[in-house]
Amino acid sequence: MNSIKSIARPPRIGSPLIAGVIYSIIWLAIGALLLSCLLYFSNMKENNLPQYSLAIHGFSALAGGFVSGKRSGMKGWYHGALLGLIYGITVLTIGFLAANSGLSGKSAIMLLAAMLAGAFGGMIGVNLKK
Repeated sequence: MNSIKSIARPPRIGSPLIAGVIYSIIWLAIGALLLSCLLYFSNMKENNLPQYSLAIHGFSALAGGFVSGKRSGMKGWYHGALLGLIYGITVLTIGFLAANSGLSGKSAIMLLAAMLAGAFGGMIGVNLKK
């Protein structure tokens, strides 16, 4: 009979940055699903979507920065800000390829918000490591 210790575990992601990006994309998917359900089932207008989507991007970068900082164990602001930069560039690239949206002031604000939220999440993650 096999003991519990011999059960295979899923592989652990070694890089804190890649783990943070994966977690931030998961939170982005959850937020987008929640936002689309709110739009469909409530009387929310489409004019309110940019504010809510900016909040979802900020929270996703915060969660990814938290994971990245916690896994790195040091320089949480650096890992979180780098995660926010990668996350923001990824979102802008997907928006450019999928919806043919160009760079504007709103995209720069989203990139800056993602970097700041990621840096803050990284600082929190490093301090909760212990």
